Amino acid sequence: MVMTMLEAHVEKDKWAVLEATYRAAVEPLDPRLVRTYLVQSIADLTLWRMMGVWASRETFEQMRASGETPRGVLIFRAAGAEPELSLYDVVAEGALNL
Repeated sequence: MVMTMLEAHVEKDKWAVLEATYRAAVEPLDPRLVRTYLVQSIADLTLWRMMGVWASRETFEQMRASGETPRGVLIFRAAGAEPELSLYDVVAEGALNL
């Protein structure tokens, strides 16, 4: 698995736009994604991150090769922010089934 992280500072008056655009964009969820999160920093409320877990590096690379602007980038742009991308290999995971 691979995890992507998009990060950007979003002005307070655009937070509702960011959240609404995210919610609309993940219904339905891109079938290449396993899971996605939109999170806001507690220490700096203008700092937002969107994390996506992809089934494999190959599925992520297929999305990038499509030439389409990734949904996450479009979501941040709708809120007036230009995100930076970080990419991580998922080495291990743990989860609590609630």
